[in-house]
Amino acid sequence: MSGINLAIVGIGKIVRDQHLPAVAGNGDYRLVAAASRHGKVEGIDNFASIEEMLSAVPSIQAVSLCMPPQYRYPAAVKALAAGKHVFLEKPPGATLSEVADLAALADANGLSLFASWHSRYAPAVEAARQFLAGTRIRSMRVTWKEDVRQWHPNQEWIWQAGGLGVFDPGINALSIVTRILPRPVFATAATLEFPENRDAPIAASIDFTDASGLDLRAEFDWRQTGRQSWDIVARTDAGEMVLSEGGARLSVDGKLVHEQPEQEYPLLYRRFAEIIKAGQSDVDLTPLRHVADAFMLGRRKIVEAFHD
Repeated sequence: MSGINLAIVGIGKIVRDQHLPAVAGNGDYRLVAAASRHGKVEGIDNFASIEEMLSAVPSIQAVSLCMPPQYRYPAAVKALAAGKHVFLEKPPGATLSEVADLAALADANGLSLFASWHSRYAPAVEAARQFLAGTRIRSMRVTWKEDVRQWHPNQEWIWQAGGLGVFDPGINALSIVTRILPRPVFATAATLEFPENRDAPIAASIDFTDASGLDLRAEFDWRQTGRQSWDIVARTDAGEMVLSEGGARLSVDGKLVHEQPEQEYPLLYRRFAEIIKAGQSDVDLTPLRHVADAFMLGRRKIVEAFHD
């Protein structure tokens, strides 16, 4: 395959900040079209809907879907039915069942489906995984706290049922945790805080363990101002590991051992091209399953109303 004719659906801030630069810097792709109700990409054909785009540009070979998760399944079905490989921005869908159906549809049609978890490609994540593989983990604490007004200003979809609320960033932490731990974990208890005027949580805490009794707790909160916290701290027999800044920096006992420039989205698009060329899919639903388990187990706590 000399180059992949790519289209992007859903032109918002994340696409302009991350997807478009990553695609432009990757010689495996030619961006040939975009579809969005509210945005356009200069220099290519733009359409108001994915249906219109697929009909007008049959040369499209792959589609990157970047709309909110509640609306992604119908678009993915249309793309797969038209014979296109599909990249799903995280989280891959609103439910586990719909993504499992997409995976089966892709397989039945010989197409590649990519459930992308960009935080797994943060610079220090693999170094953390290697460190934890060589020692006994005594406990782990995950702190993912940020200001929703900074990162999702006036985005109503994220507060609607299926929008995930604080789990939109929290699932990034879970995608890292499930990558770096040597054994699977499962939730044992959770508390979800819902603003009285919203259908999605603004904060959550989840307790996890594994077959060996690991002590793991994750704290997510969207009400933090000032410095934002995206940290994973593990107490181990080899020292205290701190994976900070969303996976960008790794320290052990206060000593910095790994730090590199961010390349998350370029690496995601590299991976998408790899699986297309290999005729494979990459669909790991573990982070989304943990979110679903938190909703199943979680004690619902109503807190004060949230207004942008």
